[in-house]
Amino acid sequence: MLIVQKYGGTSVADAEKIFSAANKIADDHHKNHAMVIVLSAQGNTTDLLLEKAGEISKRPSKRELDALLATGEQQSAALMAMALKEQGLPAISLNARQAGIFSTSEHGCAKIVSINPERIKAELNNRNIVVITGFQGVDIYGEITTLGRGASDTTAIALAAALSADLCEIYTDVEGIFTADPRIVKNAHKYKEIDYDEILELSGMGASVLHSRSVELAKKFDIEFSVKSSGEMASSTQIKKVDSIEKKLVSGITADRNICKVSIMNVRPGCIPMIMRRLSLKGISVDIITHDIADKSERLSFAIAERDAERTIEVLGEHQGECFFKLLSTKDRLAKLSVIGIGIAYDTAIAAIFYETLMKEGVKLHLLSLSGSKISALIAQDEVSGVINSLHRRFEEEGMLAPQVLKGGEDA
Repeated sequence: MLIVQKYGGTSVADAEKIFSAANKIADDHHKNHAMVIVLSAQGNTTDLLLEKAGEISKRPSKRELDALLATGEQQSAALMAMALKEQGLPAISLNARQAGIFSTSEHGCAKIVSINPERIKAELNNRNIVVITGFQGVDIYGEITTLGRGASDTTAIALAAALSADLCEIYTDVEGIFTADPRIVKNAHKYKEIDYDEILELSGMGASVLHSRSVELAKKFDIEFSVKSSGEMASSTQIKKVDSIEKKLVSGITADRNICKVSIMNVRPGCIPMIMRRLSLKGISVDIITHDIADKSERLSFAIAERDAERTIEVLGEHQGECFFKLLSTKDRLAKLSVIGIGIAYDTAIAAIFYETLMKEGVKLHLLSLSGSKISALIAQDEVSGVINSLHRRFEEEGMLAPQVLKGGEDA
């Protein structure tokens, strides 16, 4: 059996945890399984590297930043290979170039284009445990690229697809996928299994367990995989195609913190598409858009990540004269609260509970959007934890939490 395992940064944060992970890998290797291991950078290494870059330059070159950040995963991979060899096991570490992981050229947010697995297969044929750097690739010019924060998950799923792996496991610091962050909601329930579409919505709306592009790849190539804790023997969550009758239930409640709201007014008609395109060209994602038309001018409000606020203001400033608009306001320290579930926006009972809970808590709505699978609201950061707990409690009382969960995260 060929197994691909991914270990997150907290799972390899120090020497003790590296050896603990190495013991798990060794157990599977001794069962005569072929092993491919994908690693994230240790602990908060990526943040520390970003801080070092900030000490040198306020706006470092994206190319050089990728060259710097890629060293975090290379460190993890080399240390893991050393730990395995200390146990007398054959192991070799490979970076993205050596592993044949080819990407697009967008530094900081590249996407995997293809994988040439010949080197990996050769090492597996030699009975080596192959330890590969996550989060990175190499473009057609030979340049190192990174795939975005949390993208080691995507590396693992892509390798599982390219190698036709029999099993793919994502080890992290949580026991699986929950209906809400268990660090916020103490009685959050853990899924035994969850459909690709539902976990994709949860990941895209702020649930930080999985990189959203990893789920997209898994769905595309029909890769079933599990999410489990690297520190405990608790049951895992299986991500797969789940066939069930049509339902309108809540899959989960998430929050994406560090959001900024931008409002502009007096926009000349026809200019909004150009503004959106300019923001897109700068790699700025826009969400929860509201658009009003009055007196031959238009008003636009939208949400962006706080880290993109400065670049957004610059882009708007460059085209302010051309479109004759006025920047009305920017507001930071907001969070995007989302209730996720296929079809829930069409269930007025779920929408009613959402509104009732926010009104009861005295929460101000800065922006609101509904789609077939989610209700999202922009609220103050410091109100998020209380609102998530209240919503989770109400949906549980009404029997609206999705099935296939383990009560309170208990084992099956």
